[in-house]
Amino acid sequence: MANNERRVGTISRGIRCPIIREGDDLAAIVADSILMAAESDGFEIRDRDVISITESIVARAQGNYASVDDIAADVRAKLGGETVGVIFPILSRNRFAICLRGIAKGAKKIVLMLSYPSDEVGNELVSLDKLDEAGVNPYSDVLTLERYRELFGYGVHEFTGVDYVQYYGDLIRECGAEVEIIFANHPKAILDYTDCVLTCDIHTRARTKRILKAAGAKAVCGLDDILNAPITGGYNENYGLLGSNKSTEDTVKLFPRDCRPLVLDVQERILKATGKHVEVMVYGDGAFKDPKGKIWELADPVVSPAFTDGLVGTPNELKLKYLADNDFKDLSGEDLKKAISESIRAKKDNLVGNMASQGTTPRQLTDLIGSLSDLTSGSGDKGTPIVFIQGYFDNYTS
Repeated sequence: MANNERRVGTISRGIRCPIIREGDDLAAIVADSILMAAESDGFEIRDRDVISITESIVARAQGNYASVDDIAADVRAKLGGETVGVIFPILSRNRFAICLRGIAKGAKKIVLMLSYPSDEVGNELVSLDKLDEAGVNPYSDVLTLERYRELFGYGVHEFTGVDYVQYYGDLIRECGAEVEIIFANHPKAILDYTDCVLTCDIHTRARTKRILKAAGAKAVCGLDDILNAPITGGYNENYGLLGSNKSTEDTVKLFPRDCRPLVLDVQERILKATGKHVEVMVYGDGAFKDPKGKIWELADPVVSPAFTDGLVGTPNELKLKYLADNDFKDLSGEDLKKAISESIRAKKDNLVGNMASQGTTPRQLTDLIGSLSDLTSGSGDKGTPIVFIQGYFDNYTS
């Protein structure tokens, strides 16, 4: 075995940086933080290393915030300000509660239609077992609040301890609007209550809008249509309120906009400083699911709103255990290593349909690397909003 053979594969490092404020030169801060970390921790920057920057510090540097009054003004202008159906929101104090305050301030009455037994990302209102016991068909049955309470009583979220049905209802009333709460999973159910609808689902929003418009709804907006242009503060032309987070009780931080110049700037700064061509991306929520709580992490509209060109595409990998168990089942030791290494070096640029690639992950590179970055940085007090990933594009022959 060669003495210079690399013994370590992919490494993901959380990188600390200063607290970011509006107007900061984020590209300079990111590049400097990576360079200082490399010097202090003794690692070498290499070609095709990946720098991931969490979307929250990008939005913060951009000052991309909006107030509940801005939300209210846009909802009122686009949906009429009378009775508004608010359908399929996720159950989250961080992701939706402040948006709901603004929505409620922009209407006289809110008909809140919650999907059940869980929201789009898996936050559970009631278990499937309880639905079965009650004889309820979530695909067809529309439940009033009274019927829901009669069947299922009062329950709190497993992790937050919040009864979101009560919480959202109280929040709407506190903002001066009437509220009626129903439970249904078909978009058209809301049209028995109002023909002005704000659909709050994330990944199914295009289908929901299509169904409502075809069914004769008078006005249909998604969260991506609210604050997609400036009122008095922040906006996002592509995603509106999607991907927003609570900042204060009266403001939300929006998903960052126009991030492409940032990732190119960071890439260029590292190239000038080291001569190495790294890849750079901005990441939000990773795309993974918690098996116990059944919560799917992806509450952002996309994992990555911007990335450099080397991160386009999907992995092109062979499954080592398939080769070992099938093509080279009679080999072992150095002979097996040599045969597998030769297969990897000879692999085609596109392995779609090749049995030796089955079981590898057919997802976008940015979704995979974004998930790794999200798990590395966490969402709490680690203080590492930059992630530096090495060896991601290595293989067994590297």
